[in-house]
Amino acid sequence: MAVIIDGKAISEQIRGELAAGVAAMKQNGTTPGLAVVLVGEDPASQVYVRNKIRACEQLGIHSEDHRLPADTTEGELLALVRELNRREDIHGILVQLPLPRQIRERAVIEAIAPEKDVDAFHAQNVGQIVQGQYDFLPCTPAGVLELIRRSGIPVEGKDCVVVGRSNIVGKPMAMLMLHENATVTICHSRTRDLSAVTRRADILIVAIGRAKFITADMVKEGAVVIDVGMDRDENGKLCGDVDFAAVEPKAGYITPVPGGVGPMTITMLMKNTVTAARLAGGRR
Repeated sequence: MAVIIDGKAISEQIRGELAAGVAAMKQNGTTPGLAVVLVGEDPASQVYVRNKIRACEQLGIHSEDHRLPADTTEGELLALVRELNRREDIHGILVQLPLPRQIRERAVIEAIAPEKDVDAFHAQNVGQIVQGQYDFLPCTPAGVLELIRRSGIPVEGKDCVVVGRSNIVGKPMAMLMLHENATVTICHSRTRDLSAVTRRADILIVAIGRAKFITADMVKEGAVVIDVGMDRDENGKLCGDVDFAAVEPKAGYITPVPGGVGPMTITMLMKNTVTAARLAGGRR
């Protein structure tokens, strides 16, 4: 039976460390500040924004919630971003995706000052991640890396397979594992004989958005299985990209859904915000 990686417990541990860091920063006259911008009424996005604001409150981070109507123009959103870029009390800016059709996501991402880009989506930050000289990491891949590290799982020299090549998870995740000296393979919808590739993995990281796609016959005995997926099964129940019930007896370590990678994402956003505030104050 696999060791269950408890993302909730690890997330709480990190938040405790962050809260202590925020308290120390406040004593020195700096309060980290995060501005979250939501355009439109997408229900899932509203939940995410509420959770981010709540996390800020728990850690003592100043937060602002900017709600804009669904018919907001690209120019209006860019004007708000420019205003937030100028403000010294705001250290992190997060524009909740997806955006309405009339607004180009890339234009908005590139308008955020790189030093305030706590999602680490700006081209400058992406380039620094590739070079291994970064200040921020995308929140979900950073959370996965913390789960692996804090579970005491060795990475160096291991075969790591990442299923999914998105700019948000798959590509940066592969870069981070490369920096940890793993041998990395990225799989996607055009990969031939996917099962043969995933069965080689000592560490299998799955982020494709297809419920229970990874089955037991696709997993090596004793492998570390990290499930980034957040899906609904045939009964409408929350599940991941990995068939947990089938894979768990075969894996060495595995993350559950919910309670695995999910809790780590917002925690890493908080960490990036605190880092941005430290950098703004000249303290590395």
